[in-house]
Amino acid sequence: MLANSLVELDRAHLIHPVASWRGHEAAGVRVLKSAKGATVTDASGRTLLDGFAGLWCVNAGYGHESIIEAATKQLRELPYATGYFGLGSEPAIRLASRLAEHAPGDLTHVFFTLGGSDAIDTTVRFVRYYWQAKGQPQKEHFLSVEQGYHGSTTVGSGLTALPAFHTGFGVPYTWQHKIPSHYSYRNPAGDRPEAIIAASLAALTAKVEALGGADKVAAFYLEPIQGSGGVIVPPTGWVKAMREACKAMDILFIADEVITGFGRTGPIFACLEEDIVPDMMTTAKGLTSGYVPMGALFLSDHMYQVMADAAGPAAIGHGFTYSAHPVSAAIGLAVLDLYENGLFDNGRKVGALLQQGLASLADHPLVGNVRGRGMLAALELVTDKERKTPLPASAKASTRIFDRAWDNGLVIRAFMQGVVGYAPPLCCTEDDIAEIIERTRKTLDQTLADPDVRAAMA
Repeated sequence: MLANSLVELDRAHLIHPVASWRGHEAAGVRVLKSAKGATVTDASGRTLLDGFAGLWCVNAGYGHESIIEAATKQLRELPYATGYFGLGSEPAIRLASRLAEHAPGDLTHVFFTLGGSDAIDTTVRFVRYYWQAKGQPQKEHFLSVEQGYHGSTTVGSGLTALPAFHTGFGVPYTWQHKIPSHYSYRNPAGDRPEAIIAASLAALTAKVEALGGADKVAAFYLEPIQGSGGVIVPPTGWVKAMREACKAMDILFIADEVITGFGRTGPIFACLEEDIVPDMMTTAKGLTSGYVPMGALFLSDHMYQVMADAAGPAAIGHGFTYSAHPVSAAIGLAVLDLYENGLFDNGRKVGALLQQGLASLADHPLVGNVRGRGMLAALELVTDKERKTPLPASAKASTRIFDRAWDNGLVIRAFMQGVVGYAPPLCCTEDDIAEIIERTRKTLDQTLADPDVRAAMA
């Protein structure tokens, strides 16, 4: 009765993110009731393995008492402290310091936000301020990569290069531009890393020239691994090549690590694995393991000094009411403790098992491509492996595969184009990973039996 009541209340009042409103009204909500470790339990009492860590964010796993205790202690002592007026709180100060210690290069200054989207918006404002401070206001164009995701705020959605975030919203803006993705599986340049890197560098150079030269281009954005575009992993050396090209052209380079940060791919930040130092780096999700909202923008010292000197005694007019929230910061510290005291190590261990397990599915008739790094992975499903033919639209991949996996006790991300995404919590056990693989295989077999899929394979 309670669950039924919640479904009706949800239909009547709660707007869900990135959803067909009419479709959701018809289907109704699945109500989650509780969670522990790598599992979630719904309102009917069914327990499922969370193969997607909520929304790529519950990196530490659910139900850690140390996180709950840190939040409770902070709520009792100081539930809110503004960062305005020169005020602050101990948790926020300590978290900024510890994060700076882990960051690559001179990314030693941290600005806290509520999440990844407003961290991206902050980078846009800081980029503009920086070039104004440098006396180069004509550097006004922003570049990103097709199939990339950089949030769904008004400005961030224009940097995002996924059609659903543009349709009906009047974005991207005239100063936001894209270059093709490195998408190795479906790249016109072929699948050789050197060819893909060369094609991307040529595309970047051509786009800059088309905009009037590097003197007109302010910044370039990328994800070390494209997340919402379908877990698209670049060839080794691609990120570094793009960073070096931007540096040579005096274009600011922003790494969006909202998904890849905090052990998702192995190291605390994927930039470390790529051996690059961006001018700015955005994070969120794993920062608090999704327990409360928080994001963080890492600002390089060279940008910080230029901006601070230009402002002098005047305020730099950017901030949020909940910037550096003490409860979120206290949770961030507790989560960082867990990461440093074994979760990062466990994530690397079980991440290798996840990659091995998914690779074992490569011989399944529907699996065209297996890709990933650490605890971030995807299968791309096709009806013809040689031609790389996507699943037919009638297969309704984004709903049917998700529903089947759910019925099989597994939460995954089912993308519209027939890509199945994985981002399990770093606390997973070996048995958890084995179950993720087994339940995936069952879901694939069920999809293979669909009449419309069989017809497409004939």
